[in-house]
Amino acid sequence: MNMRRSLAWMLLGLTLATASPVAVAQTPPDHPGLAVYNRACAACHDNPGATRAATLPVLKGTAPAQLRTVLTEGVMKPMAAGLSAEELNQLIGFLTAGQQAAPVAWTDAMICPVERRVVNVWGPAGLSSFGGDPKSTRRLSARQAGLKTQQMKDLEIAWAIGIPQTQTMGMGATVLGDTAFVNAGGRLLALDAATGCAKWVYDAGGSRNTPVIAEIKGKKSLVFANSRGEVHVVDAATGQLVWKADGKPANGVGSVRGGVVVHKDLIIVPISASGVGTGANPTFECCTGHGAVVALNATTGSKLWEYHTMKEAEYTGQVNSRGVKQRGPSGAPIWSIPTIDEKRNRVIVTTGENTSHPATDTSDAIIAIDLSTGKEAWKYQAMAADVWNLACAATKDKSGPNCPWFFDNGQGRDFDFGAQAIVATGAGGKDVILAGQKSGHVWALDADTGKVLWSQRVGEGTALGGVHWGIATDGSRVFAPINDPFPGAEGGPPRPGMYAFDIKSGKPAWSHVARPDCEGERGKLVTNCKEKYGYSVAPLVVDGALVSGTLDGKIVIFDAKSGKVLKQIDTIGPVKTSNGVEGKGGSIESHGISAGAGMIFVSSGYGSFGQSPGNVLIALKPKK
Repeated sequence: MNMRRSLAWMLLGLTLATASPVAVAQTPPDHPGLAVYNRACAACHDNPGATRAATLPVLKGTAPAQLRTVLTEGVMKPMAAGLSAEELNQLIGFLTAGQQAAPVAWTDAMICPVERRVVNVWGPAGLSSFGGDPKSTRRLSARQAGLKTQQMKDLEIAWAIGIPQTQTMGMGATVLGDTAFVNAGGRLLALDAATGCAKWVYDAGGSRNTPVIAEIKGKKSLVFANSRGEVHVVDAATGQLVWKADGKPANGVGSVRGGVVVHKDLIIVPISASGVGTGANPTFECCTGHGAVVALNATTGSKLWEYHTMKEAEYTGQVNSRGVKQRGPSGAPIWSIPTIDEKRNRVIVTTGENTSHPATDTSDAIIAIDLSTGKEAWKYQAMAADVWNLACAATKDKSGPNCPWFFDNGQGRDFDFGAQAIVATGAGGKDVILAGQKSGHVWALDADTGKVLWSQRVGEGTALGGVHWGIATDGSRVFAPINDPFPGAEGGPPRPGMYAFDIKSGKPAWSHVARPDCEGERGKLVTNCKEKYGYSVAPLVVDGALVSGTLDGKIVIFDAKSGKVLKQIDTIGPVKTSNGVEGKGGSIESHGISAGAGMIFVSSGYGSFGQSPGNVLIALKPKK
């Protein structure tokens, strides 16, 4: 049903870089780019409730260079393919007319005093990767985090920095000693954890990957991929490049949305190509592109092996209503960050939906791959024949000619996996693979075979949740944040909240149901307040506490065992920053929660999907 509102995920392209609060003058009504916008963009961007598109005010705050990149290289490229060079310039001119440009060297004012610029690479690691460990548990001990459960009630904002011309944050930090590393505003920043000043700045080329702390060539290094699929290794002490290499597979297709992992002498790169956006173009021969995994040598960057979720697309013999040939299979992208099963020498990945027929058995799946050879060990498909792309609207009669529904029976649901898998210990000491799906399911599989041990489902799922970005475990329980911003797949009520399940039995341990908080001024500050209040960000276990956040901008910390709320901090609205960039808090999303050095780090603001924009990285510490 309304899960098809997922439709404009497309407009995810503008999620990569949308804008911060900037001064925008009134655009002249006769601006030539207005006609281009009305013809090529307005249908989606003026109807964000149905399409999940970025709103026009969001677009008008986006940096010109980012707009051009998204329209010519990113997922909006097929939507802009019919524009001439002049029309493209007119459109960008219209969207950015009157903007107050962000300073090129906005980080200069953030540089630490000389005495605070040393990065203690010998210090203890906090969160050293998105998963926190090879098993992707997203769990830190009190010692690793420098925080104890009882200190959570005393947390307060220590500092915040604003990122210019962005309102879609969602990035995670990693922590080494007294330094936090984060990709923001097109740069990799080494931040002094205590004050937020920058020890060094590296031009990352645009990335929201959580950098991985690893030993490369005998040096503590940061490893991540940028928006062009380049893998960078940067010296953690100095911010100098060690090496960079193309992380894309041999076909040259795809990007790295989640982030890389490092295991021994391997860097594992997940590829998210799918054709989901290009399918919206009725003249495109839909669809091509598919998920893959690339293994690089961690010392040199050379490619060792590739795994592909399917063969290359071929013409199927079908044509759409405009006479355009169709291609397939396509899809099964890997949006999430891989997990390492060290005991079995495997990497575990989760995949998205197919985007054209024929359907494959690798979509909406959990897949185990041998780390030495790149060969598939096992796979479990959670939902078969989930074939969908951006041509599909709420109903078949309103869908574009490339919607897969016209070429086979049924409707795809966009019930992919955006969350990472976890390796945990289940009943009888048996290793299990845990994963959360947008259908609302939490799965537990036998780590040896991939067979289902148990599953639980919260609600009916939606294209923006059930489980959207990540899960976590404290060793006994698995924690599943549920988004559900609108009615479920069958029209049932949404079930946003936080849900805990016993790992051994699958039985519910506790639950916390989210409620909208829209009274007074807060209701005006939160975009779509009565709908966008669920839990979507990947949570993090710190000692005995579960740190999470909501789409309406609240940091919520639970007792991991009982589900009792220990602390709540509201980040929505204006936030005072230490670097002089105007700050605003918004939805807490994606990979936006991290910890280490006695601090909690939260990215606040996520203007995609009709949510609340913002542009601040907030550091929390206990009151003295």
